[in-house]
Amino acid sequence: MEKTWLKHYPKEVPAIIDVEQYSSLVSLMEESFKKYRELPAYRFMGKVITYGEVADLSSAFAAYLQSLGLDKGDRVAIMMPNVPQYPVAVAAILRAGYVVVNVNPLYTPRELEHQLKDSGSKAIIIVENFASVLQKVIAAVPTKKIIITALGDMLGFPKSLIVNYVVRNVKKMVPAFELPGAVRFSDAVAQGRGKSFKPASVGLDDIAVLQYTGGTTGVSKGAVLLHRQLVANVLQCEAWYQPALKKIPAGEQIVTICALPLYHIFGFNSNMMLVMRMGGCNILVANPRDLPGMFKELKGQKFHSFPAVNTLFNAIAHHPEFDTVNWRSLVISVGGGMAVQSATAKLWFEKTGCGIIEGYGLSETSPSATCNAVDNANFSGNIGYPMPNTELTLLDDDGNEVPMGTPGEIAIRGPQVMAGYWQRPDETAKVMTADGYFRTGDIGTVDASGAFKIVDRKKDMILVSGFNVYPNEVEDVVTQMPGILECAAVGVADAKAGEAVKLVIVRSDPSVTEAQVRAYCETQLTGYKRPKVIEFRTDLPKSPVGKILRRELRDKV
Repeated sequence: MEKTWLKHYPKEVPAIIDVEQYSSLVSLMEESFKKYRELPAYRFMGKVITYGEVADLSSAFAAYLQSLGLDKGDRVAIMMPNVPQYPVAVAAILRAGYVVVNVNPLYTPRELEHQLKDSGSKAIIIVENFASVLQKVIAAVPTKKIIITALGDMLGFPKSLIVNYVVRNVKKMVPAFELPGAVRFSDAVAQGRGKSFKPASVGLDDIAVLQYTGGTTGVSKGAVLLHRQLVANVLQCEAWYQPALKKIPAGEQIVTICALPLYHIFGFNSNMMLVMRMGGCNILVANPRDLPGMFKELKGQKFHSFPAVNTLFNAIAHHPEFDTVNWRSLVISVGGGMAVQSATAKLWFEKTGCGIIEGYGLSETSPSATCNAVDNANFSGNIGYPMPNTELTLLDDDGNEVPMGTPGEIAIRGPQVMAGYWQRPDETAKVMTADGYFRTGDIGTVDASGAFKIVDRKKDMILVSGFNVYPNEVEDVVTQMPGILECAAVGVADAKAGEAVKLVIVRSDPSVTEAQVRAYCETQLTGYKRPKVIEFRTDLPKSPVGKILRRELRDKV
């Protein structure tokens, strides 16, 4: 495919960048630890943690991990929300020569058992709130070294004691558990200070992270992300964001809201690693679903960057406390993880003056593959242009490039594309082409400028009497109707048409009726795209990162 997109790059963004500026992700971190030692790296519940503190704590923790007898390349799982212990643990694991296995802390025992077994994780760092889940599977997994932390462990005396007491005894958020032999995080760090840390020899082709996919196409698989792929994506994103970043006054530290879970690849690389490279500070939000708590964290803070998903942007923009936060310094709002809807983008721009810039990527692409130009506030409804050093094409089912104007499966080639699926050569072969493209399973189109647009995932497509209906289109239209907060479209069996559209709606105005929705759809959608079944609910099932789970809605119909 001709790289027409390069003609539309912002002038500050090069088509090709040097993605091998560092010998590993560790060398990137070490540089920032030294260069920004006195600067805040994280803010959490009023506590500031500097780059120097992250460096010192992770060095001690790395020494402790090395004392456990782990070998280079061994996998170490992390299972916790956005607390300062997370980046400390990541830095320690990588500096010690091990592999990070990011684990969703909301996993059920079944899901946790699968991931620990599949990854072969030898150790786990887990927040005590979820230790009871680990207890249920510990006998069946290879994970024998357990480090337990509490939410307030890095808040300092006496705040850590107060927060941990409230979490355990007032809010009752820590179910009883027994994990004999487990070591407390603070004790592990203390022990590590008395040991010598031996920096591991880590290169670009060593594995840095096993990032497990959501399992939407079957069993959850670990995307193997090498140091080279994560470093490349950090540098690609930094280059792409330059037109927005130059709006920050010279000498002012970039501050980013970190509401995306760090265990998700979007938060891991776009918040933790990219902000570290730039010497910025992350405001950690442990639970973005707790909007009052989030607003409390952001009040009085000055920040410049906010990567999030559509559902979070939408919820914040509609929240009554929106105006209690100062949004005036915001220069970049990046939307990813799911389609950004035009109604959300319009409202966000009206309320903040900072347009949502939609990007696209997957766990398998570290994650960013495309993005709209950050100097353009106009919402396009597409996923933008391929990042520097990145190529996209559209393929048919046989792997052939489709003609211009024809929808096809988006395939990505670039330095950020994974090395494959962990110990699954069969699954890797299904998604990687002979010439190095990763087949995403997303159906897209490309316009004359080289901008790509998602029309939907292959499996989410609804086939009505032989016509393709893409849920994103239906959802985007209906959310623009007054009184509709959010919705999801799924296919249901239909005797006549094979499949029909079912629409599940959450109203912001409870007086909106089914008849009004149908009348609105008649004016906006052609016959076969209109919902045959309409259901109102108080909420929609979502992943921890805020992505609407259409699969669950399909399974329940």
